Amino acid sequence: MNKQTSSLPASANFAALPDDAHVRLPVVCEIYAMSRASVWRKVKDGSIPAPKKFSVQVTAWRVGDIRADLARRSAAY
Repeated sequence: MNKQTSSLPASANFAALPDDAHVRLPVVCEIYAMSRASVWRKVKDGSIPAPKKFSVQVTAWRVGDIRADLARRSAAY
């Protein structure tokens, strides 16, 4: 990773990702502006989409699911 890219927030390229891409927990934390613990709490109570478990150490959220959730939330206001 080069020096310029490392200073960008993890969610900087989120808008450019296709809906079938996946993002990890740090990006989800930035997008929803909450801590890791809060993200997991919200997943457990169904407030935000559940991630997909790829392996023992890899869990990620589908970009399309996050976008749909954000659109639903903005329509509610």
